[in-house]
Amino acid sequence: MGLTIGVDIGGTKIAAGVVDEEGNILATCKVPTPATPEGVIDAIADAVRTVSADHEVEAVGIGAAGYVDDKRATVLFAPNINWRHEALKDKVEQRVGLPVVVENDANAAAWGEYRFGAGQGHDDVICITLGTGLGGGIIIGNKLRRGRFGVAAEFGHVRVVPDGLLCGCGSQGCWEQYASGRALVRYAKQRAQATPENAEILLGLGDGTVEGIEGKHVSAAARQGDPVAIDSFRELARWAGAGLADLASLFDPSAFIVGGGVSDEGDLVLDPIRKSFKRWLIGGQWRPHAQVLAAQLGGKAGLVGAADLARQG
Repeated sequence: MGLTIGVDIGGTKIAAGVVDEEGNILATCKVPTPATPEGVIDAIADAVRTVSADHEVEAVGIGAAGYVDDKRATVLFAPNINWRHEALKDKVEQRVGLPVVVENDANAAAWGEYRFGAGQGHDDVICITLGTGLGGGIIIGNKLRRGRFGVAAEFGHVRVVPDGLLCGCGSQGCWEQYASGRALVRYAKQRAQATPENAEILLGLGDGTVEGIEGKHVSAAARQGDPVAIDSFRELARWAGAGLADLASLFDPSAFIVGGGVSDEGDLVLDPIRKSFKRWLIGGQWRPHAQVLAAQLGGKAGLVGAADLARQG
């Protein structure tokens, strides 16, 4: 199969792009994410028509946040769009006249990294995305592993602290409450409240108050050497690395790929993640260690991965 289209559905925008067999994006467009479920489907169709106007495309892959069934056709549940058993594949196919494959967005991003990014050369890869929450994807034996019902790799909702912090999913102590962009901001606010004298740079980047601290402020302050910001990244990394050690016990990959907005800070967060991973890896002094790699495709991973999964059929 030649050219395909990848669609990445975000909370504020929908991105679509024509992708070739080497993972190159030949044409793109972005449209705002509508407020209604049916409006989102119409927007997807419009975006597909726009990018395919000057290209002969053969299929469409859609990356959607939520649970996607084993047939890669129906969104069983989406947290940010009111989709419940939404027949997304059929509805989009009717509008665009092309075969459609629907995949979880984190799975699509993981596949993109495996095929065209940091995962090249590896047969067994586990990806995690450290964004607002924590997502993931499993590639074992060169295949995306989705589980019997299609909803595997929801790593962010593995409980790591019994009766811990309340999660948006309704459970308590989920991993993403301790290793995510949201967790990073919470750590920074707690530390700035306790020791404001160590957070002068951080507070100065915001409005001067603890409540005004945002993720971008923590990142910028850490790059400028702010002690509270740096310590907040270390706390996030401690939890992230410990979680990777647990995943190594389950899957034994040759590489972990860390993506998402938090990973954009590079070695500021990756080096302490590697240190924590080494610290908590069971039998680590006697066994081979998986590499912990930075994702390479950035925000393009989901779009490129979805397009390639459509090509795989």
